[in-house]
Amino acid sequence: MGVATRGVGCVVAVDGPSGAGKSTVSRRLAEALNAHYLDTGAMYRAVTWAVLHDGVDPHDADAVAKIADTVELEVGTDPKAPYARIDGTGVDREIRGADVTAAVSAVAAVPAVRTRLVAQQREIIVTAGRIVVEGRDIGTVVAPHADLKVYLTADAGERARRRSTENAADLHATATDLARRDQLDSSRVADPLRPAPDAVLLDSTELGIDEVVTQVLALLGQQASA
Repeated sequence: MGVATRGVGCVVAVDGPSGAGKSTVSRRLAEALNAHYLDTGAMYRAVTWAVLHDGVDPHDADAVAKIADTVELEVGTDPKAPYARIDGTGVDREIRGADVTAAVSAVAAVPAVRTRLVAQQREIIVTAGRIVVEGRDIGTVVAPHADLKVYLTADAGERARRRSTENAADLHATATDLARRDQLDSSRVADPLRPAPDAVLLDSTELGIDEVVTQVLALLGQQASA
């Protein structure tokens, strides 16, 4: 069975740190597979936006958990037009702002938030069937039985360069922020960032987006023909 005709239960997990290219790679891959696409990071960002919008301290775990439990979070899974909504309001632009970026690691570290969002993510995956899911704990927690798990990374300097270019931001400040997020994401108690034992590690430092997508499609093709 060829890659393009894999069964409806095909789930691809793409994990890795910020700036490794997960979002672009995952969306391109989903389009190539005619699959759904889920950005779990956008879900945590949306809850973070709701926390800040309500004037809640992102380090107040109980208050943050209450927000996560009461808001209605909706995400779109069309790779060509993904979206995030809180209580019916689109927040796609807002969740990429500096305030949300600075607070999202703290919100994502709250166990109650992770429990609620992981349950929603799993429901989306089951409903979608064929889907590419990106985040930081997909292969280890959200979809441990994914058909393919990829841990996408890149040199820290290259990740900072990409992110600063994308956001038209200062390179040094971006590098400092990425290092901060890497440390928080990898050291949190609940579902820390780490490769799944059976994940394929893919370093994108010297690769373009198309090259990475081609490599992942080749991995799927190898599985399909095995």
